[in-house]
Amino acid sequence: MALDTTALNRQMTHFDGHDEIWLFGYGSLIWKVDFAYLERRPASIHGWSRRFWQGSHDHRGTPEAPGRVATLVREPGAVCHGMAYRITPEVLAPLDVREKNGYLREVVALHFSDGDSAEGLIYLATEENAAFLGDAPLDAIAAQIACAHGPSGPNRDYLLNLAEALRELEVEDSHVFALARRLT
Repeated sequence: MALDTTALNRQMTHFDGHDEIWLFGYGSLIWKVDFAYLERRPASIHGWSRRFWQGSHDHRGTPEAPGRVATLVREPGAVCHGMAYRITPEVLAPLDVREKNGYLREVVALHFSDGDSAEGLIYLATEENAAFLGDAPLDAIAAQIACAHGPSGPNRDYLLNLAEALRELEVEDSHVFALARRLT
């Protein structure tokens, strides 16, 4: 798969004809909301775990020294907490550009704390994309994050902002918090 997934995401037609869409944020979309939304609610998705296994060549690193950012990996029984945004379809075009470094839109079931659920989108970077870095020892991941810097700033800020956002949501994420401890 090409590194830039913008065109592939624009071919996704699952929500064509909808006036609004739910979008689930599990990484920077929790704390860096630079898009318009109609509603924002804490939510979770089941069967997925957040991992710093995706390379960032365009935001938190460079092609020569990529950073590491969050993606999701399938894990039976896991629950990934984040933030859901009800958006209009027009918001997807700039998000496709923001998430172009290997992320593809995927449809998932969202679960809200009040018991409601809805179908929504995530941006998912799988091992098939060219920027996928995969698993590594936590110390190695933390060292890469500590050194990486890109047009959007230091990679460590991404990690620490995500950890703080998860604390504010009062959710535990052992992977994120273990990495954050190694950088503080």
